[in-house]
Amino acid sequence: MADLVRRRAQAVVPGVPRRRGALGARERIERLLDEGSFCETGLFVRARPTADDSRRGSQRPYGDGVVTGYGTVDGRPICVFAHDSSVFGGSMGEAFGEKTVALMDMALKTGCPVVGLNDSGGARIQEGVVSLALYAELVRRNVRASGVIPQISVILGPCAGGAAYSPAITDFTVMVDGTSHMFVTGPDVIEAVTGERTTAEDLGGAGTSNSVNGNAHFLAADEEEALDSVRDLLSYLPANNLERPPQYAPGHAADGEPLDRVVPDRSGQSYDMRAVLESVVDDGELLYVHELFAPNIICALARIEGASVGVVANQPLHAAGVLDIDASEKAARFVRFCDAFGIPLLTFADVPGYLSGVRQERAGIIRRGAKLLYAYAEATVPKVTVVVRKAYGGGYAVMGSKHLGADVNLAWPTARIAVMGAEGAVGVLHRRELAAAADPDALRARLVAAYESTHGTPYPAAERGYVDAVIAPRDTRAHICRALRALRGKRAPMPERRHGNIPL
Repeated sequence: MADLVRRRAQAVVPGVPRRRGALGARERIERLLDEGSFCETGLFVRARPTADDSRRGSQRPYGDGVVTGYGTVDGRPICVFAHDSSVFGGSMGEAFGEKTVALMDMALKTGCPVVGLNDSGGARIQEGVVSLALYAELVRRNVRASGVIPQISVILGPCAGGAAYSPAITDFTVMVDGTSHMFVTGPDVIEAVTGERTTAEDLGGAGTSNSVNGNAHFLAADEEEALDSVRDLLSYLPANNLERPPQYAPGHAADGEPLDRVVPDRSGQSYDMRAVLESVVDDGELLYVHELFAPNIICALARIEGASVGVVANQPLHAAGVLDIDASEKAARFVRFCDAFGIPLLTFADVPGYLSGVRQERAGIIRRGAKLLYAYAEATVPKVTVVVRKAYGGGYAVMGSKHLGADVNLAWPTARIAVMGAEGAVGVLHRRELAAAADPDALRARLVAAYESTHGTPYPAAERGYVDAVIAPRDTRAHICRALRALRGKRAPMPERRHGNIPL
């Protein structure tokens, strides 16, 4: 017994974090989990000896640079691992990798989310190819778990080289401003190879990863906020793909009357779509995903009558809510996540279409924009769509249209569903008349008014059944609630196949 106590004391002795103010691995886990719920696995695992150890006669510490185990968040089980940067810089060796892989296997067998707290120097050079092999084993577990259990990565320090690819496969990544870095090749190597000088922050800092390349979904001010955001995120998610998301008491419903005035009278004038969303969901609360990346589209988790929903909405405040490459890929991944875990999709459309232009065409807007079409068409969860204002061209089709499998489609009286806007349509259809007119401006105004009175309303779509109801904006929440209740038992079997082939 005394030997056990002694060894346990040796195993849990905290090392000195590499950065001042940073929490230790076990401190981070304890801060994330419910108090007293953590059960550690692999406590007495040691790193495998190397030739360097035998020459120095050194003894490897317990744990091998990673703390693994399970516990609860708000009483719900999760598995968690945390890199210990005070041991070999948190680098992955054979024992480190085996502990992490074993934890992933446990999470899959028990059907609970897994959270990784990353703070690692990457592969352990001293252990050579074994370290690389374990990275590949971890990625294989990430792929097996994808769409089965939620996977969340928290970057609390460096995450470089091969270590960066495992978080990239997980569902959500949280980074801390000023301390988190995630990149394949560090600035020193880039300068040595190309002569180009850069910094870790510019390459893959938290700001860059959240706003420029979209590698991260959430930006936290510090470690405490990062761990709080994980707890908040887990509250919206089911434990696995066979369970429903947690059900809470219905939240407060905002007064819907201001929605009658939210859309400006002038068609080119912008407004904040968040005001619409906050008036519809419980307590006006949304957890925005990828908030700083591709802001022309909004992705968020929220609740309607206490049940989780995934919200996708165009944001007229940014580029008129147009769909470009980044927005398409951002929304497509979010839609597929919600579909994998049985979270109903709520779409708010105000979209001028796909963004045109040489740069977008050359960057692959057709192939990459098609990802969002694929994601919506593939999704079998309940899908409810509200057309708020413009829904033009391919933008109408992709944003949760009836033709891609939406179950209930609603439109406000301000909705304009057409191939293109009135100004553009008149310019194409009446080009010769306008060129020959004595007063082309007056003729254009009459033609635009005539086009808007016919094609620029939701009623032609409603007459064909593409829109189930044209509703008063103030009644939006009530209609959504009724639709989601009716769709609660939805069944939509898919053809038997290995998997589809999304245009990656």
